[in-house]
Amino acid sequence: MHRSLFLGAAAVAALSLAACNKPAANNPNASEGAQTGNPGQTAPVNAVQDATAAAVGKTSAATMGSHDTGAFVDNAGQGNMYEVQAAQIAEKKAKSSDVKAFAKMMVTDHTAMLNEMKPLVTAAGKTMPTALDQRRKGMIDNLNAASAADFDKAYIDQQVAAHDETLTLVNGYAQNGDDAGLKAMAAKGAPKVQAHLDKAKQIQASLSGSANAGATSAPKK
Repeated sequence: MHRSLFLGAAAVAALSLAACNKPAANNPNASEGAQTGNPGQTAPVNAVQDATAAAVGKTSAATMGSHDTGAFVDNAGQGNMYEVQAAQIAEKKAKSSDVKAFAKMMVTDHTAMLNEMKPLVTAAGKTMPTALDQRRKGMIDNLNAASAADFDKAYIDQQVAAHDETLTLVNGYAQNGDDAGLKAMAAKGAPKVQAHLDKAKQIQASLSGSANAGATSAPKK
């Protein structure tokens, strides 16, 4: 049952990814809000794609990743790689000082988590992933495509979803995993992931508040 749910959600994500990457010529609305350098992508469409990717990731983390060591290694390894790559983009593109500081913390903390994982994965007889899957590549593409005005919100929205997924993953494996070393690592990492999630939510609320304040204070015509 769990596997069928995951496959169904993955199929939805694949369809969403394909729709988001259609050339502008096949998309009559592509010019409206399209992001520079990536024709056919728009902020609203990218947000829907990211939300779909988040739902797929949460399902995977709660099912296979919560007990299967291979799935846990794959998801945790790719999750850390995604965090570092996304944060490196944010360090260059973000406007908010809070977002930039958060991104810097993500590079430091998730690089450390990757390095901590490697010997434990080897000891468990598994292999670390070396590249992102299509789901996470799509999220990185959306960050690269985001305009300056949209970037901070796009990045932080992704971060809230990604850390919610990771928290589900590490808590699940800490309780149900079958490799002692990786279980201990998951349990140790859970509080840090929770702290990241809490900070991302705080910044998300701040960005939302700033946007609402700007709309409220806009002069009437």
